[in-house]
Amino acid sequence: MKSHDAFEIDRVTVGPSADIFLIAEVGNAHDGNLNIAHAYIDAVRTTGARAIKFQTHIASAESTAREPFRKAFSYVDRTRVDYWRRMEFTPEQWAGLKEHAEAAGLIFLSSPFSPEAVDLLDHLGVSAWKVGSGETNNLPMLDQMARTGKPVLISSGMSPYSELDEAVRVCGARRTPHAVFHCTSMYPTPPDQTGLNILSEMHQRYGCPVGLSDHSGDIFAALAAAALGVDLIEVHICMSRHCFGPDTPASLTPEQMTQLAEGLRAIRTMLHHPLSKEAQANALAPLRRMFNKSIVYRTDLSAGTVLLEEHLAGKKPGDGIPIADIQKYIGRTLLRDVHTDEPLALEDVK
Repeated sequence: MKSHDAFEIDRVTVGPSADIFLIAEVGNAHDGNLNIAHAYIDAVRTTGARAIKFQTHIASAESTAREPFRKAFSYVDRTRVDYWRRMEFTPEQWAGLKEHAEAAGLIFLSSPFSPEAVDLLDHLGVSAWKVGSGETNNLPMLDQMARTGKPVLISSGMSPYSELDEAVRVCGARRTPHAVFHCTSMYPTPPDQTGLNILSEMHQRYGCPVGLSDHSGDIFAALAAAALGVDLIEVHICMSRHCFGPDTPASLTPEQMTQLAEGLRAIRTMLHHPLSKEAQANALAPLRRMFNKSIVYRTDLSAGTVLLEEHLAGKKPGDGIPIADIQKYIGRTLLRDVHTDEPLALEDVK
C-alpha cells in the first residue's frame, strides 16, 4: 500500500510508519457484569494490544421492542431491548472502566449506539470513536462524533461503498482524522468470506489508514492483513472458548491475542526493513565460503590426464573454483600430478 495520512490516538501514531494499532474488542462479552468487564481489562493488559474497546448501550435511546434477535442465545432476556438494557453501565461505572484501562496502559475505546451514548463517552473524554458496522449509515451520529475532532474509526461490515463513501465524506467535511475498517459481519467469518482484497480497494478509494475488523475466531486473517500493510486490527476477545456470549465463536482468547500481537510486531518489522538481495549476499560472503562447494579431484590423477566429469566433484568449503564452473574444465589437460580432494587450481590445467 502507498503512504497515506497518519494521525494520533492518545499520542499513539496510527499509520504506515507506526506499529499496527491492535484493538481488543470486549464488546458485550462481560454479559452485563461490571466485575467481569474490569477482569477483561486485566486480561488484555498483558496481551500486547494497544487499546481495549467496549460497547456503550443505552437501550431506550437505540432500540425499540420490535428489534429481533439476530440469533437466539439468551436464557434470561425476553427481547433484544432487554438484552441491551442488561448491557448498560452507569456513567460512573464507565468512568471507572476508563480509569482502570488507562492505569493498565491501555487506550479506552467504546462504540456508541446512540447520540446519548456519544454524549456520555465524550463527557468521559474518550480519545477516539469506533463506529460499529450497523451505525455506518447513521450520518447524524457520525457528524456528532466528527464535530469533536477526535479520530473516527469506521467499520463497514454491512455497508456498500455508497454508504461508506458518505461516512468518509462526513469526516472529511469536518477535517476529522479517520480510518476505515474492512469487516465481514459473519460470526465466525470463514476464510472464503474474509475478502482481504477489499483492504487495498479501500486504501485506493479513501487514501486514509485502513484496518481489518476480524470475526474469524483465529489469528490467521489478521496476520494476512498485516502482511498486506494494514494499519489497524480489531479482534474480539473472550476469556475462554467456554464463555457464554454470542461473540465467543468469533473471538480470540488472551493467549491467542498475545500470539497475534507478537506476530503483528514481527510482520511490521519485516515490512519496515526491506533488503537488497545483492547486499544481503555480499554480507553473507563468509558463510558462502563455508557452505558452498568448490571443484576438487575425485581421485589421484597423473599429469597429462584429460579431465572428464567423473574426475571431478564438488565439496566444501567453497573457497576455491565454484562447482558451478565445472563444465569449463572438462576436456582440459592436467599439467601436474594431483591427489584426491585436492582443490582444482587454474594453474593445474591447460
